[in-house]
Amino acid sequence: MAEVKALSVGGLDTAASIRIDLGPTHPASAGLLRGTLTLSGDVVVALDPQPGALHRGAEMIFAARDLRQALTLANRHDWQAPFFGEWVLARCVEDALGLHVPPRAAWLRAALAEHHRIASHLAHLSFVGFHAGRSELGTGGVREVLRQCLAELTGNRVHPMAVRLGGVGFDPTPRWLAAERSGVRAASELARRLTDAAALGRGVAVVRQEHVDAFGLAGPVARASGVLTDLRRAAGEEPYTTTLDEAPPDAPTAGDAAARFAWLAAEVVESAALVERLLDNLPAGPLAAHLPKVVKLPEGDAVAAVEAPLGRAGVVITSRGEKTPWRLRLRTASAANVSAWPAVVPPVRLIDLPVALASLGWVAGDLDK
Repeated sequence: MAEVKALSVGGLDTAASIRIDLGPTHPASAGLLRGTLTLSGDVVVALDPQPGALHRGAEMIFAARDLRQALTLANRHDWQAPFFGEWVLARCVEDALGLHVPPRAAWLRAALAEHHRIASHLAHLSFVGFHAGRSELGTGGVREVLRQCLAELTGNRVHPMAVRLGGVGFDPTPRWLAAERSGVRAASELARRLTDAAALGRGVAVVRQEHVDAFGLAGPVARASGVLTDLRRAAGEEPYTTTLDEAPPDAPTAGDAAARFAWLAAEVVESAALVERLLDNLPAGPLAAHLPKVVKLPEGDAVAAVEAPLGRAGVVITSRGEKTPWRLRLRTASAANVSAWPAVVPPVRLIDLPVALASLGWVAGDLDK
């Protein structure tokens, strides 16, 4: 007879529960994700994640704000990479209006996107040092440096508020440029050390191409399974066409937890080099396009997606020609990743369950919006 127990990821212990601790600085430390495990001895044979504790009705709140105000809410979901919420919403509005973002603003957006990709990947890689008991592999110090860089540029340590419709709101100073370069170099050096230590979870929670297709997986989870989807390379847009290497990182594609950790580390190195190229070649010019005082989208659906750290982040705005959306829907990478847990995690030994869950990243706000 299989034994059924409650699962709490990063949350508080309750009666008859198993608490999965992925480390004090891992994104899961916020808790707010529970589920049900079915055990056969020490093997997990079924896993049913049960989000819902944090549900805030974000999509309905968006629809009560005009399109400029909505940007202030868009970075409140993926707390590890909040910039992408701002960016994808702005992209959706700009594409619908046929608005051209000035080159300097486009390059700064790309640099900030890669800055947040590095920070997000390091947050999820914090599990590696925690699991191994190796404090020298902790990512907290480098992440704090990156947060300080963000605060110096935007005035905000967590929610950047950097994007404006048609551009960006801040221009970097020489001091910030030097600090940012130093920060991403430190991140790259740490990621190289993490690459060797991240070889844990071989054969654990294998994601295959059929899982990628069935659950809409993307980002490092898909790429670690040999599905090399990446909107930055596929879109063929500046500045990525001239600054991003044509070939993706050379990392394993076995689809297991070890491959996913390896891809996170490899992409930190790739993004750090990309930030430096973007900053070294920033074009001159304005930071934003001219917009009317009241922004209204034409009637119909507007769709946009960007390559966020955990996968594809998307937004669909249904407009009736007013200054507020009639409806706004979010597509989040965390929801896709967690939806795949029941299919890809079992069967797994209970001792390997933390490794499996840590490799299939999510952020509570991005999952349970």
